Amino acid sequence: MTRREFSAAALALLPAAARAETAPERGKRVIDRCIQALGGDAFRQLPGHLQAGSAYHFYDDELDGLSPAKIYTKYLEPGAPFREVQRQVFGKKDEDVILLSATEGWEITYRGAEALPKDRIEQFRDVLLTDVFYMLRARLDEPGIGLFGKGADVVENQPVEIVDIYDSENRSTTVWIHSTSWLPVRQLVKRWDPVYKERRDEMTRFSKYGDAGGGVMWPRTIQRERDGKKVYQLFMDSVQVQVFDDSLFKLPPGTKMVEHVKPVKMKPADSK
Repeated sequence: MTRREFSAAALALLPAAARAETAPERGKRVIDRCIQALGGDAFRQLPGHLQAGSAYHFYDDELDGLSPAKIYTKYLEPGAPFREVQRQVFGKKDEDVILLSATEGWEITYRGAEALPKDRIEQFRDVLLTDVFYMLRARLDEPGIGLFGKGADVVENQPVEIVDIYDSENRSTTVWIHSTSWLPVRQLVKRWDPVYKERRDEMTRFSKYGDAGGGVMWPRTIQRERDGKKVYQLFMDSVQVQVFDDSLFKLPPGTKMVEHVKPVKMKPADSK
């Protein structure tokens, strides 16, 4: 036996704790602790939840709109291509309702129901597939999902472990996980912007976790930034684990359908 062969054989006999941890092993260890901190099996088997509070929209880092908000989320059983549907309700009188799945969407107002444009559905699907909570709950067992531990750091005065989660279609989410609470504190996704024809940094921050029921931990505050500027904030007064009927996420029978009206291009007036 050569010296190299002897060294390899000796390394194989060492206990796992005595060997250097690989990046995939570190990533898996951190993600396993994160899932346990989020509620373990209760989190992985979460049927749905209701978030109630306020939604804030920003343009160019300035407040552009705010509204009372209720977001109903139902998680679907394994086997569905996309395992989440949402009902988003806005306004003091719940007058604006958005129904969203990864394949269709509707906006319901006093005028009736209008189909959401294709790009809105694609955006929801892309955000869903790269959301850390959705990935930890529904995607870890998919073929091609990989974890890469990037090590420890201190970010914004918080000790964190950094993990890249990527899939077979080259989507990648970088998540910072607090190394004491083991809860996600932020995530970064680089998204292609079809308008600007370039990739843009989309950072989402999570804070003020609380028990949503059954030991499931969920953030009460969520803030999203694009290229360093705020675009969206959710401040939740409550988050509650709930079981919802499928009908809540479908158009009610007899709903009036409204066609999208394209703006009319006015011809310039003839000069006199």
